[in-house]
Amino acid sequence: MAKCEALCIREFCDGDVDIVVALIHRTIDACYTRAYPPRAVEFFKRFHSREGILERSRKGTILVVERDGAVIGTGALVDHEIYGVFVEPELQGGGIGRAIMGELERRAAAAGRDHVALSVSLPSRRFYEVLGYEILHEAFIDVGEGQRLDYWEARKPLQPEAE
Repeated sequence: MAKCEALCIREFCDGDVDIVVALIHRTIDACYTRAYPPRAVEFFKRFHSREGILERSRKGTILVVERDGAVIGTGALVDHEIYGVFVEPELQGGGIGRAIMGELERRAAAAGRDHVALSVSLPSRRFYEVLGYEILHEAFIDVGEGQRLDYWEARKPLQPEAE
């Protein structure tokens, strides 16, 4: 695999799975433990397990962002749903997440989708609203022992790709 010296967005390959899982779980630990109870944090980690990531890669597209050969971000598109957009915590706010979302949206539009949808976590609501996502409604998952995972369903219309 060629080393990317600058920011590089590329397709995920199965050999990336352990690095992507580690990135996602580090980000969950850094960003979600302040917003969610422990059982919700564990739910996120199970959802973004090795098996879950490999399944999403078979059903759709996962992107990996590298800088200087290190994986620093990821995101997935399955049909019209965006999943698993994560950026190394110390690099958040620098445009990497925006670049991932832009590429996922571009690919969805190129595939003929008229919108994309996603579930918005508590820490990421402002990020998605700034990107033009409309919050449709609140939702939650009962994760047991009186704990819940709160989130919002969101959607963004897409412009068709220019010919």
